[in-house]
Amino acid sequence: MDYQGLLFDLDGVIVDTAKYHYLAWKALSDELGIPFTRQDNERLKGVSRMASFDIILELDRRTMDEAEKEANCQKKNDLYVSYIKRLTEDDLLPGVRAFLADARAKGYKIALGSASKNSPLILDRLGIAGLFDALVDGTKVSRAKPDPEVFLRGAEELCLPAGACVVFEDAVAGVEAAHNAGMKAVGIGSPEILSQADIVLPGFADVRADDVLARLG
Repeated sequence: MDYQGLLFDLDGVIVDTAKYHYLAWKALSDELGIPFTRQDNERLKGVSRMASFDIILELDRRTMDEAEKEANCQKKNDLYVSYIKRLTEDDLLPGVRAFLADARAKGYKIALGSASKNSPLILDRLGIAGLFDALVDGTKVSRAKPDPEVFLRGAEELCLPAGACVVFEDAVAGVEAAHNAGMKAVGIGSPEILSQADIVLPGFADVRADDVLARLG
């Protein structure tokens, strides 16, 4: 297969901001009196902000009107943004910058496909915004993974057919979204958790795009 586009999730793939999401959701849940654990937080990976809050409300069988939910989601985001403003280039996960730079040098088109509406801020703080040809985030899509919308939009913005794109994901919902889009999925993390991915890598250290794509066939 002639792969031409690489689509990347953000949290857990390029940078570990999951801890900041957890801390912000935990603070909000504590304020609301809803028990929320790190295990519960795993269910929120790759899920939009509002959908994440709906999951948290379900934990306590709590209901809220839309205005209340919007206000609480904004409160969580304000906390999260206060954390990520402290990010620096040192927070990039190992090997990511070299992988992206090598991929661009080899002629691959690169896009971000993330539910995070804070993606531009994060990429800027990490100093890698210029390595992406397209950025598709929560401001451009409305349907959460495993819906394929974010990756199909990414392929569209790269002017490539879906089958010519490969997705890099750390979440089960993201792998499902890639397959639902008709794309191969490279899991970043645990083979046990990401068993549905076409191949799984522990990370990007000492890894190059050509080698990964050759393994996909």
